[in-house]
Amino acid sequence: MQLLYLFEKIRNPVFDAFFSFITLFGEETAFLVVAIAFFWCVSKRQGYFILISGFFGTLINQFMKLLFKVPRPWVIDKNFTIVESAREAATGYSFPSGHTQSAVSTFGAVFMKAKNQWVKYLALAVAILVPISRMYLGVHTPWDVLAAIATAVIILVLLDPLFSDEKLFRRSMPFIILAVMALAVGFYVYAVVINGDNTDPNYVSAAKNARTFMGCTLALAPIYALDRFVIHFKTDAKWYAQILKLAIGLGIVLLIKSVLKSPLEALLGVNERIVRYFLIVIFAGGVWPLTFGLFSKMRIAPLDKFWDFLVSKLSSRNNQSPEESTEKETNSEN
Repeated sequence: MQLLYLFEKIRNPVFDAFFSFITLFGEETAFLVVAIAFFWCVSKRQGYFILISGFFGTLINQFMKLLFKVPRPWVIDKNFTIVESAREAATGYSFPSGHTQSAVSTFGAVFMKAKNQWVKYLALAVAILVPISRMYLGVHTPWDVLAAIATAVIILVLLDPLFSDEKLFRRSMPFIILAVMALAVGFYVYAVVINGDNTDPNYVSAAKNARTFMGCTLALAPIYALDRFVIHFKTDAKWYAQILKLAIGLGIVLLIKSVLKSPLEALLGVNERIVRYFLIVIFAGGVWPLTFGLFSKMRIAPLDKFWDFLVSKLSSRNNQSPEESTEKETNSEN
């Protein structure tokens, strides 16, 4: 708790706002956006790597929470205070940190797979800052954070070889999906069936997460089979088409996530999360990709010319030798 008390002493409105923003990158929405963006616009294999790593990590994280039953820091120490705005998202037991696991898994995978250096550095920065934000806000101890980091890193290292080669990926994917589904079903049985009548808020949170992952993992096999044998979608498109594809698709995903909640809840009660998240994954992996052929053919001549102009300018500048650059500078001075 000493480190948490140190963070408590340096709290101020600026740091509170900064770390409250940073911690959002460890939430479910950030994970979905990043995984879907890679899946739709960069590489299906890399998208699956982010998605599967996140699923494994979060399910193991949830199992560990129920196994160790470690209370939150402010419950352990009544004199300790937290940043109140962080309390709402700090549900369930404390150990290990779910936000940390999600951020390190998601952005660690991006760091491993991204080709652009600035993307790598940005992903690494987020993967480092989110764990710090959880301690600064007062909702997790260093042990919570370290355990989550270790879990995420181990999963990434173990899964990476299976997603680094296309042939190995295709051979492994059915077994990976079965393993994720088995873990999700096991967690659902433990959190919902065995402890279904438990009114403890920690178990209520676990049951909610169990239903979420049941819906997500049940959709994995159908979307993989659809693309493998029917859709065969391509991720390539012009940069403006990629932006449009991502913006419209994510907008629909977020609509499904928010708009369907109330009507499904009226029909199915707490089990609405299973159906809602099943529909989200089915749409993202099996419905929206049907439109990608249109996006790949999209051409807007003025934007193409503007892009070619920028690329040519950057290329000529990068290819210019130091002697040429110095000579031009000298001539301009004369």
